[in-house]
Amino acid sequence: MIRSLLQVAALRDRTPVLGTVLGRFQRLGEAAVLVYSAVIAIVASVDYVTAYDPDGVWPVYFAAIVGTYALMLRSPLAAWRLATLGLFVDLLAHGTSDPLFSGWQWCFYLPVLIGVSLHYSRSVVTTVGVVTLASLGFAGALKAVSFYPESAIVMALVLVLGYTFGARGRAEQEIERERAEKGALVERARIAREMHDVVAHHMSMVVVRCETAPYRIADLPEAGVREFAELGEAAREAITDMQRLLGVLRSADQQADKAPQPGIAEIPALAARASAAVEVPDLPDLPVAVGLTAYRIVQEALTNATRHAPGSSTFVVLRLADGSLEVLVRNTRGGASLGGGGGHGLAGMRERVAVHGGSVTAGPTEDGGFEVLARIPLGAE
Repeated sequence: MIRSLLQVAALRDRTPVLGTVLGRFQRLGEAAVLVYSAVIAIVASVDYVTAYDPDGVWPVYFAAIVGTYALMLRSPLAAWRLATLGLFVDLLAHGTSDPLFSGWQWCFYLPVLIGVSLHYSRSVVTTVGVVTLASLGFAGALKAVSFYPESAIVMALVLVLGYTFGARGRAEQEIERERAEKGALVERARIAREMHDVVAHHMSMVVVRCETAPYRIADLPEAGVREFAELGEAAREAITDMQRLLGVLRSADQQADKAPQPGIAEIPALAARASAAVEVPDLPDLPVAVGLTAYRIVQEALTNATRHAPGSSTFVVLRLADGSLEVLVRNTRGGASLGGGGGHGLAGMRERVAVHGGSVTAGPTEDGGFEVLARIPLGAE
């Protein structure tokens, strides 16, 4: 309970209420919330002016109500604090023998309680309920407000029902988070398997050069021959260790890849199979690992475009800029999504580019399509 009180007291949460519920309609939802708050603020202001002589206090009501809902778009817990403080002060200043809440107060406060109950843990929701009933009940008792038990029951039911509905969403988010973590681990293992081939190629070259050094270098001293032999043996042991590690990363039913890992040269053929336009200028010799990463990014982006925007036009552009290889894949608006997929393609791209110290940006375009831009540094270790 102490921990919950600290959570309620701290202003640390940034829960995007409408962002998690409305998705791409977030801006429309935010506008609707602000319009709703303005209507409640106008009703409250008119109610105050009607009940009391105009004394200039009604703008405070208006600002407090609109501010509470604006704050709820970012932090429902902070909005609850402001709403509870406002009602506490209002009850002490203007409470009567009427029921605890008037019409506009119910319309103002209940959505705030719903926002908290939908998005927070049981301990936080319980603490919010206790603090709400205790603080407003205390204010009601000081003003001899009647029907407090009925109001308390209504608020408690709202919190319980809101938490019940929100529990499913929280469980789904937890499952999605676990899937994302599992997908990241699977992608990292796949990257390690593919990078094994790249590193093994270079290590094999080291072995060959060490073993042929006595035949290529005239008058090589005996100490040099032994040194090259030891280096070659160390390289062989490194390859063996990597193969053992690869066996651990590979699942029991997974077969070893026999074909060499693809690179920049294979991207035009990959784009052609997806009916995508491609622009790959003459590039200097790039590191094999960079070429493999670029190929996998294009492959994943084309797969996503085919799955989520069937019938769209897609084009791929590779270019060098500021010491990095930029990989751009953009598609136009397509038909209805075909669904499927693990939903972690972008996460996999970021995992791959992070190996090189690069970055990936992705998002919708103005014409309703989608764009992926990866920057892979060429000089990063």
